[in-house]
Amino acid sequence: MDKSCSTHLIDGDGTFNVSGIDNFMKEVKLSECGLSYAVVSIMGPQSSGKSTLLNHLFRTNFREMDAFKGRSQTTKGIWMAQCVGIEPCTLVMDLEGTDGRERGEDDTAFEKQSALFALAVSDIVLINMWCHDIGREQAANKPLLKTVFQVMMRLFSPRKTTLLFVIRDKTRTPLENLEPVLREDIQKIWDAVPKPEAHNETPLSEFFNVEVVALSSYEEKEEQFREQVASLRQRFFHSIAPGGLAGDRRAVVPASGFSFSAQQIWKIIKENKDLDLPAHKVMVATVRCEEISNEKFSSFIGNEEWLQLEEIVQSQAVPGFGRKLSSILDVCLSEYDLEATYFDEGVRSSKRKQLEEKLLQLVQPAYQFMLGHIRSGNLDRFKKAFDNALNEGKGFAVAARDCIKYFMSQFDEESADTNIDLAKWDASRVREKLQRDIDAHVAAVRAAKLSELTTVYEAKLNEALSGPVEALLDGASDDTWPAIRKLLRQETETAVAEFASALSGFEMDEETREKMILRLKDRARGLVEAKAKEEAGRVLIRMKDRFSTLFSHDSDSMPRVWTGKEDIRAITKSARSSSLKLLSVMAAIRLDDNADAIEHTLSLALVDPKAAASTNKGTSVDPLASSTWEEVPASKTLITPVQCKSLWRQFRTETEYTVTQAIAAQEASRRNNNWLPPPWAIVALVVLGFNEFMTLLRNPLYLGVIFVAFLLIKALWVQLDITGEFRHGALPGILSISTKLLPTVMNLLRKLAEEGQRPTHTDPQRNPPLTAQSFQSGTNNYSGISSSASSEVTSENGTKHSKPPAHQ
Repeated sequence: MDKSCSTHLIDGDGTFNVSGIDNFMKEVKLSECGLSYAVVSIMGPQSSGKSTLLNHLFRTNFREMDAFKGRSQTTKGIWMAQCVGIEPCTLVMDLEGTDGRERGEDDTAFEKQSALFALAVSDIVLINMWCHDIGREQAANKPLLKTVFQVMMRLFSPRKTTLLFVIRDKTRTPLENLEPVLREDIQKIWDAVPKPEAHNETPLSEFFNVEVVALSSYEEKEEQFREQVASLRQRFFHSIAPGGLAGDRRAVVPASGFSFSAQQIWKIIKENKDLDLPAHKVMVATVRCEEISNEKFSSFIGNEEWLQLEEIVQSQAVPGFGRKLSSILDVCLSEYDLEATYFDEGVRSSKRKQLEEKLLQLVQPAYQFMLGHIRSGNLDRFKKAFDNALNEGKGFAVAARDCIKYFMSQFDEESADTNIDLAKWDASRVREKLQRDIDAHVAAVRAAKLSELTTVYEAKLNEALSGPVEALLDGASDDTWPAIRKLLRQETETAVAEFASALSGFEMDEETREKMILRLKDRARGLVEAKAKEEAGRVLIRMKDRFSTLFSHDSDSMPRVWTGKEDIRAITKSARSSSLKLLSVMAAIRLDDNADAIEHTLSLALVDPKAAASTNKGTSVDPLASSTWEEVPASKTLITPVQCKSLWRQFRTETEYTVTQAIAAQEASRRNNNWLPPPWAIVALVVLGFNEFMTLLRNPLYLGVIFVAFLLIKALWVQLDITGEFRHGALPGILSISTKLLPTVMNLLRKLAEEGQRPTHTDPQRNPPLTAQSFQSGTNNYSGISSSASSEVTSENGTKHSKPPAHQ
């Protein structure tokens, strides 16, 4: 059905509408449902929005109150309707609101009767109540439930009914905090109710299943209200299934007998005389004091002074907040006392206390805002003051202690000015939070300062150790590691002394202080070890550089000239030994002054293997065939024996060429300097050429011819650069000379002809007699001509280029 069907089940006078329910059952075809139906009812204070909730929850059409016409009774008696769109068939009863002013003194009798009827016939009973009424005696229906529990146990057999408490206009108080209060109150009511012997030990869970839900305000948060109601509606689908919302369904009446059963239950309730009705004056006092309380609460909410104070305190602190708010509250409560003075004292005091609680609950957020501003303000001022104290050179611990003491006392003074006379609130939690925030800030600054201090001294150690350690390792010698140890000890002691002095301002415990100093010492040692590892990674380059320096330079650091007199073998051995010294120094970290035999082992195995073989005659084990050194832990090993052997093999291979070049240069120098023939050849020339020599002495003209031929050959030798041509081999030299011989000879003859064609002088002495001196001068001039002629040579591609004359 798309449209809800409804009937007035019981009118305002308590008359049961028999014909109405019969017609209703026919219209909804209830008789056809068998046991597959459920009954839901709702009860609660008048004008609490029960009908509105049912219409939204079950899509019924109960009459709702028009708020613009005033708050008055809308539902009279009990109305019943069918829920739309819910399976199984679900009937809902809208009960007349309790605590209504229209009924007067007799209102509680009917409301208790109707409540008892609802509990008797319903599977689910919705108890509609305002969120701010939780904890109250009347508004939370406690007396009503107490009487209903007692009478129901006497009149009816146990039937487990679901009590679904619907908390309306939920405030910021979490449901998790409201639900335990409701359950505790219900349990107390149950425990206090006198029970028949048959049910003396029966628990509440045997009769009722208590559920609690909360809904937002329909007027202020309509969208949120609709979403929550839609979620609640889902729980009513299949409500009679096992585990559903409708309970255990014990003693359920078939649908065809529902009308007769309901009539009989109402009749028994109407004839019962044991309902406990409160006195008229108490009820009047209760209603009137509640109205006055609500009026004063509404008046306070609209108070301009309070609204202004609430708005300002959300953004900033308000001086004299406690005094101003206390004054506004006192005025509100004084007005209540004035209007409620003639009503019952007990009721008046109870309602006043409830008003105080509502007002304090309303103003508490503003109070918390104020404390928050005080806390944040003192925290910000503490941070600035603390930083200034540290910048002025004040000790860290002293500055922190003084600033904390001052600003915590400031918080105490300012929070005392915020206190409200009516409330017994204290600011201890906010004070604790401020203390935690300050402690956290101090701890963060302390950690940052200590980290900065540690970084500074680590940087100083790095600067003091890295360069010198690298230099000492580069100049590896027997004193390298002792010098490094001495440097490390001196720089560490200096840094530790300064670091300990800087830490004194923090007033830390001795254990923490020693740990930080130990970390600094470990850092210094780590820097040296890291530098040693770094240099060990470049040991091959260092070895080659050292070998090249020692091999190519003499003791005065001058470049060597290989003249043939140097002992290359001895120089090579000395340079390699020095490089081996570098390798032995780099092989391990020696910061603990423990002796080792690394250098000796390397020397025997790599430089003098024959001596090592003679020493180890009985064994043939390679001393470097290992991954560890004797007496050297693995953590201190930089280069293992196997790696040393591999590095030395690579070192020898890459330096072999330098030695070979030196030997070749020495041999070339010897050949260039040894121009005389061997002595035996000289003796043979003298003996065999004696006759020719005597012939030359007898005919001096032969000497002149030989001399001129020598000059010509010498000129051709220089001009053709015989030595340079044969540098690349005999065959290339012969081929090159054969191509240049004829042009060179022609060029030489041309120059001689040019010299002969120069004009002669008229000086009578232009032709001096030929003497030995003039002949010698002539030969010199000819030699100059030959040299000048040799200044130009023709390259293989035909171009001419200048060339310096060769040394004669």
